Amino acid sequence: MKRILLTAVLVCLAAASWGQSALQQAETDYREGKFSAALSLYEKELKNAPNDPYVYYNIGNCYFKMGSKGLAAANYYRAFKLAPRDSDIRHNLALALAAGGERLVPAGMPEVLHKAFFYLSYNEVKGLTFILWWLFCALAAVWLLKRQFKRVLLASAVLLIFSGGWLYARYLLEQTQLAVVAAPVAEVRSGPGANFPASASVPQGHLLAVQDAKDNWYEVIVKSQGLKGWVEKNVIEQI
Repeated sequence: MKRILLTAVLVCLAAASWGQSALQQAETDYREGKFSAALSLYEKELKNAPNDPYVYYNIGNCYFKMGSKGLAAANYYRAFKLAPRDSDIRHNLALALAAGGERLVPAGMPEVLHKAFFYLSYNEVKGLTFILWWLFCALAAVWLLKRQFKRVLLASAVLLIFSGGWLYARYLLEQTQLAVVAAPVAEVRSGPGANFPASASVPQGHLLAVQDAKDNWYEVIVKSQGLKGWVEKNVIEQI
């Protein structure tokens, strides 16, 4: 039994050491301009840490340096959803989107409001709402039994309503399947096929909202233009 435990510990230590050395090698390759080699190591690390925003961030950096602004934007956006308060992630996402003529902050919205809306990740907003719900329930029980803490109960109700509305708004965004144009250009056609006429050309880095799929085509909305049509699946990267 002791040998089994010892073997398990050694395997775990070896795996951790390998992961650390792989990330160190990836950082070294990136600094030396070996972006493709660094990208390969980061993508391998992503299998071990699929929810690590900084792995996505580093993958985005590699793609950006390699000239793939669309794939860079897609990975920055994945990192942003997990760590929206990180200023470097936010800056690089805005930079990658701007390279394709896109905006992170919608026109007409103050940047401070956008930052406040995305200050917490979706899971953090869910957690906050859950905590406020149970706090409200506990205070309501105390008020019903002892008629105490009425003002605190009302304040918790206001906070719960605010948090619930925030959560609902973020939920609607989470239900929108976003994608980024990864190819140099995406032809938006009136139907799911190359025989349909193209109504617009969208450059790399633009955000799209995926509505439907048919064969090798996605029905999308071009968010920046309010345009709806069909694009080939292989020219976009879903987020």
